[in-house]
Formats: sequence, C-alpha cells, structure tokens
Amino acid sequence: MEPKIPRISEDPGRAPLAYDRDLADLWRHRLRTVLFDSYAGIPMYKFPEDLRVYEHLLWAGRVDTVIELGSAHGGSALWFADRLRTFREHGRCAAATVISVDIDLSHARENVGDRRDIRLLEGDMLDPGLPARIEAELPRGARCLVVEDGPHTYEATTAALEGFSRFVPVGGWFVVEDGTVDEEALRFRDDWPRGVRRAVTTWLASPSGSGFELRRDFEAYGMTTNPGGFLRRTS
Repeated sequence: MEPKIPRISEDPGRAPLAYDRDLADLWRHRLRTVLFDSYAGIPMYKFPEDLRVYEHLLWAGRVDTVIELGSAHGGSALWFADRLRTFREHGRCAAATVISVDIDLSHARENVGDRRDIRLLEGDMLDPGLPARIEAELPRGARCLVVEDGPHTYEATTAALEGFSRFVPVGGWFVVEDGTVDEEALRFRDDWPRGVRRAVTTWLASPSGSGFELRRDFEAYGMTTNPGGFLRRTS
C-alpha cells in the first residue's frame, strides 16, 4: 500500500510547480534556517516537509530498517530511530534499526552515543565492498528504506544506487537527497557539487535501475531538498 499524502497526483511523472524568483528566495531563506536546525539538540539538515514524507514512507512500507548513507552529526539517524520505535509501538513493524554510514563518524558517535537501535558504520560510498558490509549488519528479513545523503556527486550517487538498491523490497523506496545541487535557481553556494540528478536519470535508464520508477508526485508539500529523488521499487 502506498502512502497517502495530501494533494498527491495520479500521474507518477508529474513535476511540482516551477520555482519563480520569489519562491526561490523563500527556499534559500528556508535552507539557511535548516542549516542551523536540530533534532533533540543534534544538528539535522532536513526540511520538515521531507521529514513528513519520510513518515509516510516508513509507515506504508512497514519499514523496520533504515540504511542511511551519510551520518553527518547523527541527528537524522536519531530521528529515523525514534520514528521506527514509535511505529513499532503501534504494531506497524517488528523491529527498529538504523544503519548509518559515513567516512567520519566522530560527530555522530559523540552525539548519538551507544544505542542498540543505531549502528554507526565507518565507510566510503565509493568502496565496492561497502554493500556487503552493510548486508552483514541487516536483521534477517529486513524491510529497508535507503536514504542517500552523501557527497552529492555523480560518482557517489551512482555508487549508492548500484550498490544499495538491492536492499529495497518491492513497493519500497530509495531516496536520493539534495538533488537541488543541480537546480540552478536553488543552488545556495557556488562550491556545491553537481551530478545527483544526472546520476539518477542515467541509472533509471540502465538495466539495474529498470525495476524502479521516479515519483515526482511524492514531492507533495511544496518544498523539498530532494527533487527527482523519490524512487519506488516496482519489481
């Protein structure tokens, strides 16, 4: 069963409204706010609108395990763990596990501490052996949501899609974050990387990406940092 999100379209390819100048200015203002935001006292750089969509995806998919590629300060790992634990208490899933990966986990370890439901794993998304290491950490029969929040380059996003899409069950989701780096009107800094959207488009057209569809209609709340990043597994 798919999540029910307000104002969702019947057309999986429908794009959200185009950004005009005033809306782009508002988006930049919102982004500046998020850069100083936190969850439970830990920095977390996600729009509330995107977190709301994640709640729908977790609930509808009966997700019990989140694979997060990019830990940063650990705020989003804690948020995902708290949501999963709450949904488990509602009887929606059998477990609540977050596996969060980053090259440098010093901040995340300091902020998250020693929790059984959050497993911090040091690794590079470009390492071809990383998916096997993650697989060894997965609970048996895990229903995974994969969130790619890494370097936001063509190479890193491609490696994540190629290596971790296999952990998504049919009907489940792979979310590629921060495709805004490729939207000229939404680029916040000149030194931002590029290539996320191109990586997604290229991968979806490849044999390994043929079992996924792009769902622009899940950019449902008007603003997102993940345009073109909500990918649903269909087969």
